[in-house]
Amino acid sequence: MKQEEMKKILEIGVSLSYERDYNRLLERILQCAMELTFCDAGTLYLCDGEALRFKIMRNDTLKTYSGGDGNWPELPPVPLQRENVCALALLENRTISIRDVKHCEEYDFSGPRRYDAMTGYDTRSMLVVPMQNREGEKIGVLQLINAQDEEKNVCEFNQNAVLAIESVASQAAITIQNVRYIRDIRELFQSFVRVMSAAIDERTPYNANHARNMAECGGRFADYLGTCKGQKRFSMEQKEELIMTILLHDIGKLVTPLEVMNKAKRLLPEQYSAFRHRMEVLRLRADIDRLAGRITAGEKETAVSQIQEAVRLVDEANEAGFAGDELLEKLALLRNRTYTGEDGEIHPWLEEEEYAMLSIRRGTLSGEEREIMEEHVSVTDKLLSQIRFPADLMHVREWAAAHHEYLNGTGYPNHRRGDEIPYEVRMITILDIFDSLIADDRPYKRAMPVERALSVLDSMANKEGKLDPELTELFIQSRCWNPEN
Repeated sequence: MKQEEMKKILEIGVSLSYERDYNRLLERILQCAMELTFCDAGTLYLCDGEALRFKIMRNDTLKTYSGGDGNWPELPPVPLQRENVCALALLENRTISIRDVKHCEEYDFSGPRRYDAMTGYDTRSMLVVPMQNREGEKIGVLQLINAQDEEKNVCEFNQNAVLAIESVASQAAITIQNVRYIRDIRELFQSFVRVMSAAIDERTPYNANHARNMAECGGRFADYLGTCKGQKRFSMEQKEELIMTILLHDIGKLVTPLEVMNKAKRLLPEQYSAFRHRMEVLRLRADIDRLAGRITAGEKETAVSQIQEAVRLVDEANEAGFAGDELLEKLALLRNRTYTGEDGEIHPWLEEEEYAMLSIRRGTLSGEEREIMEEHVSVTDKLLSQIRFPADLMHVREWAAAHHEYLNGTGYPNHRRGDEIPYEVRMITILDIFDSLIADDRPYKRAMPVERALSVLDSMANKEGKLDPELTELFIQSRCWNPEN
């Protein structure tokens, strides 16, 4: 074997060892094999159960090429039967070189003959090289057609070329197996992420599609930004890192108490039941006092009317998305109402804790409950710190733990400001807020119309200084929440 050929084989081995994209790897293997043997056409098959499947096909004379984009040629598989030369080479793990297939009766060449009849091609010499890994596992086959001499005449594959291809095939088999292992491990990890994300969403009926919706929308937003001047163009790996962050951004909610996360109204169910029971006792006492002659019919009607009004007020406050000043004033008056219990003690119509809950300005959570809810970000950081992310996913933990930070420093948990917040986190924050606003599965609010939600984002960006104004405007322009755009 010539020194130049040895050098080329070594170069090919190095290039194959660095390639991690499966489709490009298969392309590179066939391309290298054809270059080493100066042949005109070739096919790479991969073993699939009891058959060989076409993966990459190339014919320079006919200028045809298929399979390199991952969409494999739509041709019937070759059964692993000994009469098929490709199958035999793999079954016996030996290279088969044929001077002229038209004069060879040892193998079934009906396939090449049909191909020649359809295309006008002239298949002559053939080299079939099996690919097996070190453990003897069958990986696939390289089939090379029509070696050429210096004058481009079809000739037999020479022995040096055979040795070179056997070396390449051996390296290729190992590399394919390694890439498959990496792909399988990565898919296992991604499956774990999807399971964890689904577990978070399924833990509560009020968060059923949040991460999935964000991930789909985020992927489209990243694609859109790549078309905008001055914006980041996400590579496949960078986009994967972004989407994985989105899927894991709420993992800390796995330990958030459900009574906080699922709190649909301001009062806890037991608090509301206690209030209604108290009002029913007051109504019954009014009935008893009337029957006993201690109060008049008019006084009874007044008492019942006041009780009913108190119930209506509490119901209104309990379910209000926002408590305005008028509502708070009425609650303050109700808070001052008292009655004398059977024990002779003075009791309020509305307990202090009930009043505090009903007086929450926005949402359903008290200050203490909101702190518990916000802890999910710190828990997310703690949980993700236990995962050893590969280099191309090294930012997942940092980004996920920062998705509630605002540019003006009012976010949490670290009150980061301005340039301290990465580009990707700014994107995720916009996605998170938008999906929360339009979600129709939240217990504490109604779904907001899209245009109203966009107005809220615009205000948070340009008036409050919380969101990135440029990214917010691009998000609005992208319409990426609609898969049809």
